[in-house]
Amino acid sequence: MLDDQPEKDLVMLAKDDRTFQVGDVNMGYSYELLARSPFTGVEPTIVHVTPKDTNLRHDPYTHSQDEFIYVLEGAIYLLYADEKHLLEKGDTAYFKGTNPHLFIPVDNKGAKVLTIFIDSGV
Repeated sequence: MLDDQPEKDLVMLAKDDRTFQVGDVNMGYSYELLARSPFTGVEPTIVHVTPKDTNLRHDPYTHSQDEFIYVLEGAIYLLYADEKHLLEKGDTAYFKGTNPHLFIPVDNKGAKVLTIFIDSGV
């Protein structure tokens, strides 16, 4: 038990119960958390990358978790540690979130990226 809650080895979240959080043009994306377990350091998320002409974000992000990404739709440039990498549908990347990174839209179609945040201590 953890925090007086029984451990669960199956956590399900129906589509209609998921929270879709909309970002703004300054953020460069919006996201939808697919699942969250209090017992692991893994957070699978769908990131909706803002189309090129409406994306105002140019400064990279950093965070403490490692990150795995899989491009579901469209294409992005992954800016990572000052290098730009083209990732298209079906491409993947795994990287340390402590290094500056940013998803840059390639075109005005935007993109959809499965992102899994992983606590490096797990």
